[in-house]
Amino acid sequence: MKLTAKQENIIGTIKELIKNHKENPTGYALHKYLSNLGVKDSIKSVMQVVEALEKKDLIKRDKEHRIYLVKNKSFSNLENIISIPLYGLASCGEALAYAETDIADDFLQISRSFFPSNKKGELFAVKALGDSMDKEKINDGDYVIFEKFEGKYLTELDGKVVVAVINGMATIKKFKRVDNSTIALFPHSRNAIHHPIFLDKSDSILIAGVFKRVLPVKYVSI
Repeated sequence: MKLTAKQENIIGTIKELIKNHKENPTGYALHKYLSNLGVKDSIKSVMQVVEALEKKDLIKRDKEHRIYLVKNKSFSNLENIISIPLYGLASCGEALAYAETDIADDFLQISRSFFPSNKKGELFAVKALGDSMDKEKINDGDYVIFEKFEGKYLTELDGKVVVAVINGMATIKKFKRVDNSTIALFPHSRNAIHHPIFLDKSDSILIAGVFKRVLPVKYVSI
């Protein structure tokens, strides 16, 4: 059974609430939970998806409007699919693409088999912009999956590909320590036009995530 990205995300969230929070949510509770995650859909939009899933016989509601999953062949096909937040564009050239790191633009559906040891909330995706990381097989338009960086020390990142947010602008680069006070974000490209970004350790920089996998658009786009 084919579902839209929004339907996949809603049913994934219902599964998460039932499994991890031991709660059969109402439509209102579901909307509130999604809002807390940064999803900007209105309650009307959420309820339209709930009603569509009900018509597909994937969920049902009781007299108190609590939502329950319906186990059937169609549902079993969805068990291995997870939805991860997609946070807009990240430049693979200069730091030019704005990144709102706490509000998802959309969700990307991927197989859980790609990341068997990762929890859903640890992963996020951005859409690459530019060619400065093409030697890492990250090309313009590709979906790039990152794991949230929650380490305390930037020394953990030396030599790794990261997505960094500098003054609200996101960029995908290779992290390098130049010396005790200087860090640099290096391109890795066949295009010689690209240059590294040099920063003092006191500069405002957020390492949002560490590279995990690239999903080329030629494989995931229709």
